[in-house]
Amino acid sequence: MKLYTYFRSSAAYRVRIALNLKGLAYESVPVHLLRNGGEQLGEAYRAVNPSALVPALEDDGAVLTQSMAIIEYLDEMHPTMPLLPQDALGRARVRALSLTVACDTHPLGNLRVLKHLKGHMGLSEEAKMDWYRHWMNEGMAALEAQLARDGATGRFCHGDTPTMADCFLVPQVFNAQRFEIGLAPYPTIAAIHEHCAQLPAFRQAHPSQQPDAE
Repeated sequence: MKLYTYFRSSAAYRVRIALNLKGLAYESVPVHLLRNGGEQLGEAYRAVNPSALVPALEDDGAVLTQSMAIIEYLDEMHPTMPLLPQDALGRARVRALSLTVACDTHPLGNLRVLKHLKGHMGLSEEAKMDWYRHWMNEGMAALEAQLARDGATGRFCHGDTPTMADCFLVPQVFNAQRFEIGLAPYPTIAAIHEHCAQLPAFRQAHPSQQPDAE
């Protein structure tokens, strides 16, 4: 398997965690999102993923895109260490937690959105970061509320073993910490993140541990 990745991409980070949890070997193919205007925008990478986004996973001649679709594919093809619960209600809950990050929060702070806000709409760096922190905090508050109120939350997002939801939570916390957003208002998220950080699969997927880390 080949994973087209960028060390700081939270979407690629999710897939790295999933691959590590399942003990799957893969070749890391870095795609630098900033160098030369963004390598993801070049013809070579667009031939891999026309959306010009990372990650993309190449497996047995097929190319998969979108982190959630990739993780669910991995779960179906390699059921050892399942990342989705066995029951329908549990699977729906894990997907909902994952989508709170993937759909409600992450897109509003995505690199291409921030570049448009500053480059095309003329926002100052301060205004851009106000935008980012506002939507990050909105998303984190929603995720915290979902986790804190539900008895299905354990040491991890769903019970006491990692699931796909933890693959989404940890990179989002990395983004928050990178931009100096404190976790004090989000104690459940902070506790889950601490449990995840103790596992090698999460530590090895961290941006600082990637071959293209700067």
